[in-house]
Amino acid sequence: MKVKDSIKLTLSNNLKRYLERKGITQTDMARDLNIPETTVSNWMKAETYPRPDKIQLMADYFNIRRSDLTEDRPNNIVEIQPNFIKIPILGTIACGEPILAEENMEGYIYEVADGLPSGKLFTLIAKGDSMEPTIQNGSKVIVREQSFVENGEIAAVLVNGDTEATLKRVKKQGNMIILMPDNSKYEPIVITESNPAKIIGKAVRVTRDLF
Repeated sequence: MKVKDSIKLTLSNNLKRYLERKGITQTDMARDLNIPETTVSNWMKAETYPRPDKIQLMADYFNIRRSDLTEDRPNNIVEIQPNFIKIPILGTIACGEPILAEENMEGYIYEVADGLPSGKLFTLIAKGDSMEPTIQNGSKVIVREQSFVENGEIAAVLVNGDTEATLKRVKKQGNMIILMPDNSKYEPIVITESNPAKIIGKAVRVTRDLF
């Protein structure tokens, strides 16, 4: 097989795979991208090869790299689609000096479901360094809604009359509950009748974007 024919066939096979994955036909793609259907048909039959701008247009359409369309792929690789779930972002949680915690939904994140517990989950964005190195400033903290945690676990806790939130490790000493920072430069918060607190969830996963 000539090199040009091989390149055309590679693109044709890759196009078929991504059309199938997206659950659409070549007619759908041609319409969506405003490309003549006969042109797309010729690509699919490996009779012609698209210009670079058309390859980029299709890559953007499938949300993939250009090389995913133009390069041959090993036939012994099995692609696994992760099971993502949609988790609401409910606000910013303080690590350090607590900040006003108005639990308004600010959007969503998508996380791989593997390893996450059942139940109602929400995301809070950590602010401050009181839980470093465990939780860094700006980290996304996934929390399972629950009203209790075990000794030593990290909880999202409402303080100051349920108007502010902080993220701390819960230590239980007899009837006393202490909110402990992981960063030793911060002081523990002792929960008393005059300084009450309410556990709103258990931290179950921490993620952070690298940029």
